Amino acid sequence: MRRAQLGGGLFIGCTLLGVGIGMLFDRVAPGALIGVGVGFVLTAILSGFSR
Repeated sequence: MRRAQLGGGLFIGCTLLGVGIGMLFDRVAPGALIGVGVGFVLTAILSGFSR
């Protein structure tokens, strides 16, 4: 799997995980934003290791 595909999958996975956790606590929007933030950070870390 290429790094770009792995990073995209990681980002989408973090976002959906954040939405799911937000649904458990009846706070979908904050959960989604936290998931997006974590996804961006992990994607940046992954791209940093690939260089």
